[in-house]
Parts: sequence; C-alpha cells; structure tokens
Amino acid sequence: MDAASGMPGLLAAGGQLDVPTLLAAYRQGIFPWFSEGQPILWWSTDPRMVLQVADFRLHPSLRKTLRRFRREPRCEIRIDSAFETVIGHCANNPRKGSPGSGTWILPQMQHAYTALHQAGHAHSVETWIDGSLVGGLYCVAIGQAVYGESMFALQRDASKIALAALVAFCRVHAIRSIDCQQNTAHLASLGAAEMPRAQFVQHCAQVARLPAPRWIFEPLYWQELLAERDTHQ
Repeated sequence: MDAASGMPGLLAAGGQLDVPTLLAAYRQGIFPWFSEGQPILWWSTDPRMVLQVADFRLHPSLRKTLRRFRREPRCEIRIDSAFETVIGHCANNPRKGSPGSGTWILPQMQHAYTALHQAGHAHSVETWIDGSLVGGLYCVAIGQAVYGESMFALQRDASKIALAALVAFCRVHAIRSIDCQQNTAHLASLGAAEMPRAQFVQHCAQVARLPAPRWIFEPLYWQELLAERDTHQ
C-alpha cells in the first residue's frame, strides 16, 4: 500500500524533513507520511484519533502482565537509551494498521526523527528484559503535546508494556492525551477515540507551550495504572 491510498487528509507534497519544519508541522497537527519513490507528503487527518490517558483501558490480561513485569528485577522500562535501535525495529516491524504499513519509516524518516530526538523532541519508551531490548515505541513531544508514531515487539506484549508505561508517564506529568493519528480497532480497544481536527489542533497549540517534563521513567509511575486494583489483591 502506498501512502496516497491509505487515508484522507493529504495537505501538501514536498518540503524538508529538518527539525524546524517538523516542529512547525506537528504544532499544527500535521505529520509526514510517504512511501518509497514518493515526495514528502504531509497529512492531517480529520477526525483525529486521540488517546485520552484517563480513558486508557487496561485489560485484565495486560494488568497481570504489568504486575509481574514491575516486580521482576530483570524487567525495566527505559526512556531514550536506544532511540535509533527502536526506530530501526519499528521500520522493520511497524505496528499493525499504521500509515503505509511496512514502507513508511524509510531511511530518510529515520534520519529526520533521530535529528528530532537529538534536539530533544522525539523519545523512545523501551521494554527491556534480561538486559535485552524486546519492544518499545517512539513518539514526538513538544512541551506537553505527545504524538505517538510507531511501536514494535520482539516478545509478546512488549510493545503494550511500553505503551502502558507511556500512559503512566503522561498521567504522572499531567499530560492529558497521546495523538494516535488514525482510527484502528486496536487503538479503539485501548480507549482511543476520534476528535475533530480543529479541536485537536487547538489543544496541541495550548499544551505545546507548557514546560516539557523530564523524560525519565521511574518504577513508581506504575502506580498510576496499578495502585487501585493492587490494593484489593
């Protein structure tokens, strides 16, 4: 599937993937997505799929997985310890239903988001077991606006654990939502819902001006997801 046939919301073609351009685009709810052989294509979907972190659905099976994970010394969440490796894995194993699945994280995109990471505006949330990276995701962050990009898993539930960690991180830092770009059944099952583009862009403009959190994950952050149930178990 090429990018142009994937979903509505194409705004423009061409331009650059440098840091200033990417930041300006994301602040307006616009993201790049294109396939090999195409020009850079810029998109803004309407409606926009957004996960309100307060609405995140922690299914019982994942709750059990997270409870085991946080209690195992050999298991940990890291942020930004292996960004280039994470985006490389995402390129080889993009999330199901993602824009241009299998083609869109081209070397040009990897270089662009690595530069954005080095500028402090792209982050990886990583699942590590026994000292090995087994899953994770990367996102763009401007102030308190967080835009999910892609995830990967080399072991069962490893990407879901990373997403749950991102949700816990956002709750701790009063970040209200995570952009998911487009509607998929998987995202809806996790609590994401559609939002009118105009409302989404207005929200991003407001929260992007807020002070950015320190991107580090502490094990106590799991309490944001697990404390209520764990007190009864």
